[in-house]
Amino acid sequence: MSSTSINVTLCPAEYQTVDSALATWDATLAKNYPGDDGRRQPVQTTYVSADRFTPGLAAEWGTAAMSAAEVAGGLAAVAREVGLGDGDVEMLAELVARKLSTEPIEDLRLDFEDGYGNRDDEIEDADVARAVERVVEAQTARTAPPFIGIRFKCFEAPTRARGLRTLDLFVSGLLAAGELPAGLVLTLPKVTSVAQVEAMADVVGRLESAHGLPSGRLRFEVQVETPQLILGPDGFAPVARVVHAAPGRVSALHYGTYDYSASMGIAAAYQSMDHPVADHAKNVMQLAVAGTGVHLSDGSTNILPIGDAEHVASAWRLHARLVRRHLERGIYQGWDLHPAQLVTRYLATYAFYRDGFDSAATRLRNYVQRIDSAIMDEPATAKALASFIHRGVVCGALTAADVLRSADLDVQTVRDIALNRPPT
Repeated sequence: MSSTSINVTLCPAEYQTVDSALATWDATLAKNYPGDDGRRQPVQTTYVSADRFTPGLAAEWGTAAMSAAEVAGGLAAVAREVGLGDGDVEMLAELVARKLSTEPIEDLRLDFEDGYGNRDDEIEDADVARAVERVVEAQTARTAPPFIGIRFKCFEAPTRARGLRTLDLFVSGLLAAGELPAGLVLTLPKVTSVAQVEAMADVVGRLESAHGLPSGRLRFEVQVETPQLILGPDGFAPVARVVHAAPGRVSALHYGTYDYSASMGIAAAYQSMDHPVADHAKNVMQLAVAGTGVHLSDGSTNILPIGDAEHVASAWRLHARLVRRHLERGIYQGWDLHPAQLVTRYLATYAFYRDGFDSAATRLRNYVQRIDSAIMDEPATAKALASFIHRGVVCGALTAADVLRSADLDVQTVRDIALNRPPT
């Protein structure tokens, strides 16, 4: 039986015509949507007034979190109380205890904005100098969290000069004392326009030039706390332009629960991370960062687990539910305002990864080894499975031994798949 010969119709010159027609878009896609660059994303951010920071603050928060759990009967008891008792609760508690004793705060922001307030220039200047000294001391003593930096005052006209001065003093002070922390983070709050982001990019570029830093060394987060960034007067979403307005500069978008809710006219009693206006804003933000490599963070809840036992348990249940909720929606970071919130931050986060691990590991193993199964996953899903597992390892919810045992893959291979590097 002879095979049928099929001739192509298009010639190589016509392929080139298509290449030429799409060259501009190819370049735009590569520049604006490079994908995940592999850098670590913390699962939580802690904000403290800048004048309250000490080199031992992270460890103190970890100790306070453990103490709060012990008053309630221990981490395992808290896990059961907040509804995280389906898996191996004792293992969950052991892993969270380890986290609270070794790395209780992943990302710390010394706050010179709302958490600090308006003070005389001389006082703020002195507090910036003191903050620099304490950050340097923490770095030297290796007590600083992996990510650390400041939130300065916003670029609206009344506070712009003060915000710029604090930013300058902090960065210049750190450089005068030695070098910048590897995990330095700068946070630009209450952004209302793309122009403010462009101005911030220009400012950090000038600081880099003045101090002989490589271009791109100073990146910054943008806090989305105003409706003007979600919907502009032209009917478009400025937040989508923000991500691309300063190429390589914007590291993350952070949702501001209470400023945004108040700006939308939501009564104080109903301002929450799960209010419909919050979900709408975060959905737009999530679309804006998709494929860009820019991280996304949820906000905070101001219902703190302090006071009588009944209120503490209620606040922990709320916090655990909200943490789990944003994780399920693909937002892998959020804010914590009090040491006791670290208890449910890590219990809920670790339970999320451990609950989904066996299924994800099996599916990834089947995909890599081409094993027939009831679920036929595609490359994009395999990448998502690997990313889920790798995030769990990085935050401490999963171990390398867990991955090797269940997925029959080492962590590096899992990371390669998550970053779209085909396994060899």
